[in-house]
Amino acid sequence: MMDAATLRAEAEVLARSLPGLNLQARAADTAHLGAAGRKRAGTGEQFWQYRHYAQEDAAQRIDWRRSGRGDDLFVRETELETSRTVLFWCDPHAGFDWSGEPARLHKADAARISMLAAALLLSKAGERIGALGSGRTPGFGRAAGDKLAEDLLAKTAQGFPPPPKSQSIFVIASDFYDPVDVWRDRLAPLAGTSKEGILLAISDPIEETFPWRGRVRFSRPGGSLFRIFGRAETIREEYVQRYTAHFEALENMAAGMGWQLVRHSTGSPLQRCASDLKQALELFGARL
Repeated sequence: MMDAATLRAEAEVLARSLPGLNLQARAADTAHLGAAGRKRAGTGEQFWQYRHYAQEDAAQRIDWRRSGRGDDLFVRETELETSRTVLFWCDPHAGFDWSGEPARLHKADAARISMLAAALLLSKAGERIGALGSGRTPGFGRAAGDKLAEDLLAKTAQGFPPPPKSQSIFVIASDFYDPVDVWRDRLAPLAGTSKEGILLAISDPIEETFPWRGRVRFSRPGGSLFRIFGRAETIREEYVQRYTAHFEALENMAAGMGWQLVRHSTGSPLQRCASDLKQALELFGARL
């Protein structure tokens, strides 16, 4: 597992390879980075409505182009915009912090780098970022990125964290190999507070293709259970079928919560993972 400084450096390189991230990039009639329209007058850059000039309004607030159409004076109001909060979580299980080849990136490290890269872009755009269950208040800027890097690497308890008190977007990274019903129970409290979430599923190529032959001993890192197959190749077809079915069920579960599933193999370039995560985050803008 890499340290926080290395994680931050890798994420910054990855972030520089991607265009800026805007949670409203795909929403119609939006251009202001780092904010969500709140459908009422307030501080922002997007036009909301005209209203009649009141005595307490400063004279510079008068919109003379609109007022010039008649005898009344009008003030041009903008829509209230506030920054949003995106919280990230990386599965601490030893089975996720694993690679099928010594030279290949660990699944958890691929998730951490991709999430931190997206978080750095979000912070640059004015969004609050933080780690789910860290106990720290989400924030902006370089300090928030440093704290998130530390929290993503922290060895936390195996229990899944409860939802925060404030409205947030969630990015949950794991290999998601536990039964779908187990994940549904874990995620239900988060889904009950937010319809905006992403499951970032990271796998190793050998977990996808099952390349083993002959006598093989299988075990999950961090666990004591194991199983030996005398001719591993005889179960490959069934394994691939069950593997495919599992992720189809996971995708259906995510869709049922209003969330998205983003999948990545550590055999593919990490930029592809970060780009897919970025696109998934930007889709939330269309729902505002």
